[in-house]
Amino acid sequence: METSTGVEKEMPSEPLIKTVDLQKSFGDTDVLDHISVEIAEGEKVVVIGPSGSGKSTFLRCLNLLETPTGGSIFFEGEELFEGSDLEEHRKKMGMVFQHFNLFPHLTVLKNITLAAVEMRLHERKKKKLKIPKKQIVAEETEKAKKLLARIGLADKADVYPSTLSGGQKQRIAIVRSLAMNPKVMLFDEPTSALDPEMVGEVLSLMKELADEGMTMIVVTHEMRFAREVATRVLFMDEGKIVEDGTPQQIFDAPSDPRLQNFLSKVL
Repeated sequence: METSTGVEKEMPSEPLIKTVDLQKSFGDTDVLDHISVEIAEGEKVVVIGPSGSGKSTFLRCLNLLETPTGGSIFFEGEELFEGSDLEEHRKKMGMVFQHFNLFPHLTVLKNITLAAVEMRLHERKKKKLKIPKKQIVAEETEKAKKLLARIGLADKADVYPSTLSGGQKQRIAIVRSLAMNPKVMLFDEPTSALDPEMVGEVLSLMKELADEGMTMIVVTHEMRFAREVATRVLFMDEGKIVEDGTPQQIFDAPSDPRLQNFLSKVL
């Protein structure tokens, strides 16, 4: 776009994720109440708030694990809806859950490669590519081994999840999502099921991803992580985003009484 002075003016970039009046109800209970928010590529957004405030539901709506009751979700400028290409969408939006969700009957290596191989086979069929399945499996296996080496668990490739600690399981759940080459990572209370001594190893990996520029939306009760890593913090209560600001604004100068009360209990 050119201004009247003849100088090129940079157009604002499209947000990576945008919600408009997002609503979600379970029966007569309103869990998300008209949430409108924009998240740019590269942001590290931490969502905090009391239990039952709608944080996890908000995250699950973003990749349509929960179908919104109303409103709109846009990802890379395209509106998402039930019936859109969810395979295509979800491969770009990795999700890490509270309870790992690893398959107990598969080895660590198979847990990491399963979804990535399926995604590429889906892509092969859609684009009518002539790549042998054997080649796809070999390439994804090699990538998975490199990811395991990165987190110091290369020696766990052929073991089963039951032999791992909670911290090891969660780090493997994270690299399983990374194997899909996502554009954004969603973390739903990734450390809440861990013993205290295992929390640090998972948060350390998440900090590494943040430093590398990964777009992240993290629901967590780890306030120190929010203060150190977030570029932006959302405080939710009763299904609404009550405050939205930098960590300094949220933690050092909270304006809403509900946020002040919440922080007085968790800090």
